[in-house]
Amino acid sequence: MAKEIKAPQFPESVADGSIATWHKKVGEPVARDELLVDIETDKVVIEIVAPADGVLTEIIQEEGAVIESTQVIAMFEEGASAASSELSEEASTAAPVAAGAAPALSPAVRKLVTEHGIDASVVTGTGKGGRITKEDVLEYIKPKPSDKMTDTEVVNKDVRPTQALSIPSGGLALPEEERMERRVPMTRLRSRIAERLVTSQNEAAILTTFNEVNMKPIMDMRKHYQDQFVSAHGVKLGFMSFFVRAVVEALKKFPAVNASIDGNDVVYHNYYDVGVAVSTERGLVVPVLRDADKMGMGEV
Repeated sequence: MAKEIKAPQFPESVADGSIATWHKKVGEPVARDELLVDIETDKVVIEIVAPADGVLTEIIQEEGAVIESTQVIAMFEEGASAASSELSEEASTAAPVAAGAAPALSPAVRKLVTEHGIDASVVTGTGKGGRITKEDVLEYIKPKPSDKMTDTEVVNKDVRPTQALSIPSGGLALPEEERMERRVPMTRLRSRIAERLVTSQNEAAILTTFNEVNMKPIMDMRKHYQDQFVSAHGVKLGFMSFFVRAVVEALKKFPAVNASIDGNDVVYHNYYDVGVAVSTERGLVVPVLRDADKMGMGEV
């Protein structure tokens, strides 16, 4: 028996929604209560499940389509025939999913992948049918032991004699591919969250928090290498070089922080520009250290 799959009744404060992700394809058998589609509104993501065992026969509203309350979005045939199920099983055995195909992601997983700038196809899924879970993504972004550098390695790498460079009059031109950006359209929910946060920042009181950090290891390192650093660079080894390096390493670990909003897109930067506030006679200025990840401690 054919059934209509409809959007739910939205609250009065929600005008409409949009189709976020279809988890099933046309002709694919589904079980009762199995997830069919995610519908996203300005406030929540709603999961629509199958009303019974059957087959999804038609998708009326594709991903990204704007829909209203109770609007028909798909057609569903209750009670898939045995022949259809067998045919589906044979097809899945004969033609497994191609490697590298984009996996279906739940809203929570998709949000996590987008925030960290991860290609979902490289994450190994441990969920049902190989689906990627939130734990899989968290395990993937967990820092590896090989990613860490000792304090001695950092200083030895950066404390080096300066060399005379021949710089063209027009300045150094970096290859475009080294400063590329990746644009990701914001979902309706994320766009509304960003809008409300900006409004809150402009209208509400801002709370500032302070955290104490044990700087003794840095102070000891700075004291140990001070003479060598001054001899090599002609300037003292200050704390700002360590702060900038810490910021760069943090941005590498959390790429979602190294992003900006442009219109309805989130722009993720694969370069690391750090602004440093400097007090001058004219007032506070913030020079930008471009490509700070490529600068040594002396250059900072």
